[in-house]
Formats: sequence, C-alpha cells, structure tokens
Amino acid sequence: MSHNGFGHLFRVTTWGESHGPAIGVVVDGVPPRIPLQEADIQVYLDKRRPGQSRHTTQRREPDEIKILSGVFEGVTTGTALSMVIENVDQRSRDYSEIKDKFRPGHADYTYWNKYGIRDYRGGGRSSARETAMRVAAGGVARKILGEAISIRGALVQIGDRKIDRAQWDWEETSKNDFWSPDPEAAKDWESMMDAARKAGSSLGAVIEVVASGVPVGLGAPVYGKLDADLASAMMGVNAVKGVEIGAGFGAVTLSGEENADEMRMGNDGEVEFLSNSAGGVLGGISTGQDVVVRFAVKPTSSILSPRRTVTTAGENTEISTKGRHDPCVGIRAVPVGEAMMACVLADHLLRHRAQVRDN
Repeated sequence: MSHNGFGHLFRVTTWGESHGPAIGVVVDGVPPRIPLQEADIQVYLDKRRPGQSRHTTQRREPDEIKILSGVFEGVTTGTALSMVIENVDQRSRDYSEIKDKFRPGHADYTYWNKYGIRDYRGGGRSSARETAMRVAAGGVARKILGEAISIRGALVQIGDRKIDRAQWDWEETSKNDFWSPDPEAAKDWESMMDAARKAGSSLGAVIEVVASGVPVGLGAPVYGKLDADLASAMMGVNAVKGVEIGAGFGAVTLSGEENADEMRMGNDGEVEFLSNSAGGVLGGISTGQDVVVRFAVKPTSSILSPRRTVTTAGENTEISTKGRHDPCVGIRAVPVGEAMMACVLADHLLRHRAQVRDN
C-alpha cells in the first residue's frame, strides 16, 4: 500500500493499524533547534482521545505519545522525527462476526477488491484510529508556526441542526462535549445524539477550522495553491465528504458585489479587507486574513441497525456492526481538522521561506 504520507518540505508519514500493537508517525523537514517535548504534543492528543463522553466511542486509549527520534536535549535536531502511540484497549473479537461481510459505507469492499485482503479488526488502516498520529504531527507543526499563528476548530452542525452564528463564542468550545461555540446548539445535540445512539444509528457533522495570524504570501500558483492543499488535506481525513473555503458553496447565492472582499488602507499603512468571503486565500495565496475551512463528515458507517450487504463469497446477507464506535465521528474530528490545517500551513511556511527571501 502506497501513499501513506503527505506534504512537501514538512512531510508526514503515518503507519500502523487500529488493532495492531501500535500506531506511529515519521515527520520529515522539522527545522533544528525548536524546543519540543512530549507534553507539547500530548495536549492536542488529549483533545482527540476516545472515551471522554458518552457521545464518543468508549474505547479506552490513553494515547500517550512517545518521541523516538529527532529530539535531543529538549530541542529538535533537524533529523527525522519519529513518534509512537501504543494501542492498549483493542477488542478484536467484536469484529469476528463480520470478517467475511462488507460494511456498507465503509472501505471494506474497496480495500478487499484492490488488495485482495483486508484487516477487518476495526478497519485496519482505514480506521479513524490513524488520525491520532496526524494530531501528533499537527502538534509539531504548531511549534514551527509559532505563537503568532493560532488554529482553532469548532463543530458547527450535527445532522440538520446548525449553530446560531450570532451566538459564536470560542470560549464555549472547551466547555461542552461537542466543541460547540454555541451553548444552545450543544444542548440540542445532546438529545439528538442520545436518540441516535439508542436507535443504533449515527449522525454526520460539519467542522469549521480557523487559522488566525497567517502571514500574506503562503501558497503558490498554479499547482501549489494553499486552498487546494488545504482541501486535499481535509478530504484525506476519514469520513470527510466535502470541503469549503471561506464562503464556499454559499458564494453561489451571493452577488458579485456581496462576494467581493473590498479593501481599504488602514491607519497603520497596511491593507485591510472589509469582508472575508475568500476565506483568507486569493489566487491560491494567503491574504493575511483568517484562513477559514469547513468540512463535512458523514455519519459513522459502523452502526447497530441491520443493513443489507454481501459477503466475500458473493452471498447476500445482513450486517449489524457491534463494538465501540462514535455515533458521530465528527465530534473527535475537530482536533484532527486543526492538525491538518497546522501541517499544511507549516509546509507552506517552509516552502515560502525557501522561495522568497525575507523582506
């Protein structure tokens, strides 16, 4: 299996399976002499860690990160940075009944058809368990970006219930189980999730990730556009089926006058934008505004409700997936989206420095 990595100067390669002994990541391109310790990365992994509420999988994984290489005396050495997380709470027996059945909406059929073999224990490489290592890599990327660039994510929709953007409060995202910036929406989502779980079903979600403090100039035409790489990174996350930058599909309903991000000169002599329909990217290059990305996560494919499917032998049957699954995988996708934003921005920052001298 190829294509286990992404990025150019900042390159991330993950390895391992959901029910294997461990999962890991190798990060190439980390500049030397950057202060880094495991605690710098653990704080982000703790945001993604399973079993923190009744609305996520009850698999109990501490997700403790261990740095194996690339750091010496508390700073990066510039060599390959390798990290690992041990899997300690696998229950592979939960999947024994479906080893010869394809889960609808999952990657079972395509993996089996392409490779002639599949790891049915939680999906193997196709499991969202792999995203823990993206979050670890994102922690390293944030150290490269520095404190001037902040990256924050929020869950803005579950099912057909959206947040009220007039109630947006970033502080609220850490006060509820859903990373919701709207406390009233979080209350509604509680009952929605309880009903879905009781029915053995699942729900989809939309996540918004905002990067503030991004300098002007990241990204390159024609095939190195910042927004293209962001879209690719977000689409590469498990269960993601759509990505928007800025106004996104909503731009279709705007007039040219409404969509144009007008500009004026500020008191400090810098250009100021009067709106941000472009999501902080024009012509594939960052404008200096907030970079805004949204992505849609489909309902979890592993559900208790019986679904029609076929077996590896070509027989019609039904399937009900037991085990411990997220009734809304989008909840734990918030820190994953933040990590992917960080990785892409770090890669483009290094690429920008390599091509354009500092002014």
